[in-house]
Amino acid sequence: MFATYLIGLREGLEATLVVSILVAFLVKSQRRDRLPQVWAGVGLAVALSVGFGSLIQYTSTSLLRTFESRELFEAVTSVAAVVFVTWMIFWMRRAARTIAGELRGKLTDALAVGSLAVAGMAFLAVVREGLETALIFYAAAESAAGGTGPGSLLALAGGIATAVVIGFLLYRSAVRINLSRFFTWTGALLILVAAGILKYGVHDFQEAGVLPGLNDLAFDISNTLDPGSWYGALLAGMFNVTAAPTVLELVAWVAYAVPVLVLFLRKPGRPSKPVQPAEPVQPARSTEPAQPDEPAAGTSAAPADVAPAQSPRS
Repeated sequence: MFATYLIGLREGLEATLVVSILVAFLVKSQRRDRLPQVWAGVGLAVALSVGFGSLIQYTSTSLLRTFESRELFEAVTSVAAVVFVTWMIFWMRRAARTIAGELRGKLTDALAVGSLAVAGMAFLAVVREGLETALIFYAAAESAAGGTGPGSLLALAGGIATAVVIGFLLYRSAVRINLSRFFTWTGALLILVAAGILKYGVHDFQEAGVLPGLNDLAFDISNTLDPGSWYGALLAGMFNVTAAPTVLELVAWVAYAVPVLVLFLRKPGRPSKPVQPAEPVQPARSTEPAQPDEPAAGTSAAPADVAPAQSPRS
């Protein structure tokens, strides 16, 4: 449940920040008349996201009849969710400091075009988060062995509601949180969640007969890690850590979690400053005057010789 709550909180806060930036810009620019277009775009994005989530659920439960086809569908959605999670956390880490300025610039251009452009800009800014949330929620809920039931939906709704409250308080400047640190911690947790989703997707591929090794267990610690215990359920629900994974599941979990965590937590390097000023320096021109007895051809020697010859004639 906590994994789906975290997904709702993280994705919801991103969308809330986008909307709050747009609204604050319009209010400060004395363009409150454009607020209905922003809310219309946001509402359309939310409706499309809910419809997309319902379509995924309907496809899995009604359109796919055989067990193998359902497992294959869940495996594909799991891999797609992992791709979206990975892209999202790295994109947000890079854009966290510049997203406000970029959104203001785009909204300024949209205001010059008209109402539909404003609504479309708000729609595009929110719909990406909504579609990602629907896909990631479905994959995470399925991998938690509980399915997309009422409990998972309530956890997701709780995360989104929390994000909306935080976004509203930030808009009102009632609270101030370190967003960079928040996205770093939640990003690290979501990487572990995505590793569990990928592990679940590999298991589905094995059950669908696409990948081999369904009965090749890497280890079995069921006596130590009781799946029925609270801590076993917590690890399985959040990160899909199970007591008896297959070899391919374990390889997929480690191969994704370790390098992605290292890349995400590594601080981006800063470019060296001496490189930029060194570019305009032209060494070919600076070395020529180093020999005073040999003047450069076609430069100062010609005017110096001509001047004495012309002075007597004048």
